[in-house]
Amino acid sequence: MFARLVGESFARNPRRIALAAAALAVGMAVTTATLSVALDVGDRLALEFRSLGANLLVTPESDTLPLQIGGVDYRPVDEGAYLKEADLGKLKTIFWRHNILGFTPFLDINRDIQAGGDSVDAPVIGTWIEHDVAVPDGTTYRTGAARTHPWWKIQGRWFGESARECVVGEALASRLGGMNALMGRNVRVDAPKQNAASASGAAAEELKVTGIVSTGGAEDDAVLVPLQVAQEMAGKPGEFRRLYVSALTEPEDAFSQRDPGSMTPAEYDRWYCSPYISSIARQIEQVMPGASARAVRRVAETEGRVLTRVSGLLWLVTIAALVAAALGVAATSAAAMIERRSEVGLMKALGATNLMVGGIFLAEHLVLALIGGGIGFGIGVLLARVLGESVFGTPASVRVTLLPVVLGLAAAVALFGSVVPLRRAAGFEPAQILRGE
Repeated sequence: MFARLVGESFARNPRRIALAAAALAVGMAVTTATLSVALDVGDRLALEFRSLGANLLVTPESDTLPLQIGGVDYRPVDEGAYLKEADLGKLKTIFWRHNILGFTPFLDINRDIQAGGDSVDAPVIGTWIEHDVAVPDGTTYRTGAARTHPWWKIQGRWFGESARECVVGEALASRLGGMNALMGRNVRVDAPKQNAASASGAAAEELKVTGIVSTGGAEDDAVLVPLQVAQEMAGKPGEFRRLYVSALTEPEDAFSQRDPGSMTPAEYDRWYCSPYISSIARQIEQVMPGASARAVRRVAETEGRVLTRVSGLLWLVTIAALVAAALGVAATSAAAMIERRSEVGLMKALGATNLMVGGIFLAEHLVLALIGGGIGFGIGVLLARVLGESVFGTPASVRVTLLPVVLGLAAAVALFGSVVPLRRAAGFEPAQILRGE
């Protein structure tokens, strides 16, 4: 009898049922789409942020001790401790090794650059562009500035990994006669005149210019050479001064910023096994003796702020969609209750309790929730794919596990929207209704 009453209600009021189902379907479609994107937004934005460059800087531990007087750093660019190139493969053995997207070592030395009749004192920067690194497990990993500094632009071509070649920074090239005067020709790299007697490393080098690089940074006023060539010039084979690491991380929170030394064993395990930038930095320090890893704050903080705001916006849209669906159901239920006032009065006159009357209406709304939630989920999956494609270039992944969540939310919205109409129905007096009052 109960099921029959519910079925007849659907049959007698198809337009009202369709309107309520449509409100639920629209709300659940938006909810499904935003939840799908919100669950993927962390990983997707993290990948997008890697176009901003590396977010970790690794230097010798002794370099973290300041040597400044009056705010001026008196440490020479090519003096101090060095890190071992042989340790770089160990970066792909840490707990979060798959989150390491790339790393690039740098070795800076001051040299006198001569081209034609011009001579300037400028940094020579040794680095990798595309380099295969041997990993202790027997595999190789290709990395270099092409991964950690993707915004660098080259006119011409990059130098060969083991060739006696170089690329010149855009600003330095203009000081040496311009691109046309340098491309394809040799430049002479020698120790600076002011300290030639004490300069370390090999004698003067003749390097062929293969390109002009534009980076927007200090490299624009320098000569970039293969790391091996810079090591030979500096007399530091197999060593480098700084390392940039690009790693996928999750935004920092209050827990990630705590001192690991003050954590309990359980808290330390949770921190260590989370891809915080601080925990990845600690793991890098563990596999590279004498190294100090720290976040490039301007990158890490920007990522955290943007991700927090985007996630907050998506959750706000989700809540707004649920509230709108609830209001739509409430309006439809209120209108239905007025239309069925005589029906409710007759049921009460025949002995139906408020619980039974409410049960019939709640059952109707639960069926509506299943119908509207199912339709909304299907539409939401398509909408999420469109949003993912337009915003991130790839469609959002379909998460079947969201279906029960969406149906549960639809049921909650339907029940919440029917609370006020049901309270009004509970106050109906059958005698007054049957008398037409």
